[in-house]
Amino acid sequence: MAELTYRDAVARAITQEMERDPDVVFFGEDVAKPGGAFKASVGLYEKFGPKRVRDTPIAEQAILGAAMGAAMTGLKPIAEIMFSDFFGVCFDYLANQFPKSRYMTGGQVKVPLVVRTGNGAGSRFGAQHSQSVENWVMMIPGLKVVAPSTPLDVIGLLAASVRDPDPVIFFEHKSLYASKGEVPDGEIIDELGTARIVRPGTDATIVALALMVPRALEAAERLQAQRGINCEVIDVRCLVPLDTRTILGSVAKTHRLFTVEENPRLCGWGAEVVSIVADELFYDLDGPPVRITTPHIPLPAAANLEDLALPSVDRIAATVQRSLGA
Repeated sequence: MAELTYRDAVARAITQEMERDPDVVFFGEDVAKPGGAFKASVGLYEKFGPKRVRDTPIAEQAILGAAMGAAMTGLKPIAEIMFSDFFGVCFDYLANQFPKSRYMTGGQVKVPLVVRTGNGAGSRFGAQHSQSVENWVMMIPGLKVVAPSTPLDVIGLLAASVRDPDPVIFFEHKSLYASKGEVPDGEIIDELGTARIVRPGTDATIVALALMVPRALEAAERLQAQRGINCEVIDVRCLVPLDTRTILGSVAKTHRLFTVEENPRLCGWGAEVVSIVADELFYDLDGPPVRITTPHIPLPAAANLEDLALPSVDRIAATVQRSLGA
C-alpha cells in the first residue's frame, strides 16, 4: 500500500497498461520528455522510449486523427488533449468518427482508444481553459465517459478504459492532481459503468462527480455534525455507462435527490440523472430533486469570482439544509 497523488496515479496506470500490452502507445503535447503539462506522465518516456511515448505538435485534430488511425490498425492508443476546452477544435473526431466507425462498418472496424484530458476549474485559468465539458461528449452515442475523483479510481478506471474495445473519454480534474490517496500494490483494474457509495446515509442522496465528490463529502459531514442530517454521497465515476441502479437504489431509500455539478446549469449531466429518477421513482420522492450547479456563464479567472461560481461546500450544505427544512 502506498500513498499516491492523483497525477502520479495517472502515470502508474499508463505504466501498468504499457507493461502489460505492447500495443499500448501514448502521445500528446509535451507528454514525453517534459512529463506532461500537469506532470502526469513523468518518467514514461524514459521507461518506454520514443516509439511508444511521443510528443506531438499543438494540433488537436492531428492528435485524434493519429489516435484513430492507430486504433483502426491494431494499436491501443492513449491520446492526451491538454485541456478539455480544446475538444472544440477536434470535435468532429469525437462526435462523428470515433463513436460511429464500429457501427457503420458492422463491427469490421474497431476504435479501441482513450482520450485523456485535463478538465475543470479551480486553477484560475480563465474561461477558455477551465470548463467542465463532460456533458459535451456524454450526449454522443458510442462514447464512454469517465471522470474519477481519487487516485485509486484513476488507476482502476484508466486501466479499464485502455482494455475497453470502444473509445473512452477520460476526464482528469486539474484541481485534483495534487490530491492524495492510498493505493494498493500490484495490478489494479476496475469496471466501467459502476458508481460508488462513498458515504452511506438515510436522509438524502447527493450525487457528485470528480472535484465535487470531496466537496459533497465535506458538506455531508457538516450537515451531520451541525444539523443531524445524514446524507448518502454517491461518486458517479462514469457518466456513460451510467450506473442508474446504484443511484435509484439510494434515492428509493432516502427519498430525496441532490446533484452537484461543475457543468454549467443548462443541459448539465445532473439533468439526465434527475430525469431518470423522476421517471422511475416519482412517487418515492418526498420533494423535488435539486440541482446544485455552476451558473450558465463563462468562468472568470479572478479567484474570488471563480470560487463564487463553482458549487462550494457552503452552498451544497446550505442548499440541502434549506430544501429539507432543517
